[in-house]
Amino acid sequence: MKKKTLGLMLLALALMMTAVFAGCTSTTATTTTTPAETTTAAQQDETTAPQAEDDATTTAAAAGSDDSLNYVKDKGTLVLGLDDSFPPMGYRDENNNIVGYDIDLATEVCKRLGVELTLQPIDWTAKENELNTKKIDCIWNGMSIDEERKQNMTLSIPYLDNSMSFVVKSDSGIKTLADMAGKKLALQSGSTAATALDEAADFKATLGEVVGLKDNMTALMDLEMGGVDVVLMDDVVANYYIATNNKPFVLLEETLSTEEYAVGFRKGDEALANAVNEALQEMAKDGTLNEITQKWFGKDNTKIQ
Repeated sequence: MKKKTLGLMLLALALMMTAVFAGCTSTTATTTTTPAETTTAAQQDETTAPQAEDDATTTAAAAGSDDSLNYVKDKGTLVLGLDDSFPPMGYRDENNNIVGYDIDLATEVCKRLGVELTLQPIDWTAKENELNTKKIDCIWNGMSIDEERKQNMTLSIPYLDNSMSFVVKSDSGIKTLADMAGKKLALQSGSTAATALDEAADFKATLGEVVGLKDNMTALMDLEMGGVDVVLMDDVVANYYIATNNKPFVLLEETLSTEEYAVGFRKGDEALANAVNEALQEMAKDGTLNEITQKWFGKDNTKIQ
């Protein structure tokens, strides 16, 4: 009986020892997995951090990269895109040379930048594409500032005021916007004249017909021949054309909008735009800008001080 009791006691002790050992083993296993998991997470953070820094550096570099000025200086030329029938800003003289106010300004700016000026006539309706494909470096051609161009280009500081004016024959009897009801109006396709007319929807609705033509000179020829009754165009160009060609045209006192001229560059070409701005401001300070403006307009009506 004693032997049997002793055996049972030993068996119970053995079972207790096994349970304790198993419990210790389970606790140890649970404890040792935690550092492993922590180490893995830390390693993951260490691996991700440099990658994030590299990505941020790359993004910042891309955002700050602008070699537009160096691009022009390295090739040695500034290619200027223009409508070459836009006097006095840029047009062909009797010898078929491209001349004009903007041409004189650009020539002087290029001299100060140390590059040659190259003139490239373009289709005005494709001007943004010409810029973006790098066929030209800028549009410098009495280009009015509007919201769409602000979105699609980098623009220089404004250098000249302009307004969208109505040109009619002096004997037409048209003196006000109300007199144009039912009349045929011409303008240059892709110009801010078209934008200004669209924005004046009530007035546009009173017109008999609106015709979009390739340039202002064609529109003025149509006016002279009686093909249209009125031309909506830049007053800077209209006044110069009437004065130099002795045409029987007049500008109405009422205008459709007021604008400012600027030079257009590819979107993001801030370095080149800033260099041109600085050159124009230097020209204003040393009197060169006034000299060029007096030559073409007989007065200093530039906006740059």
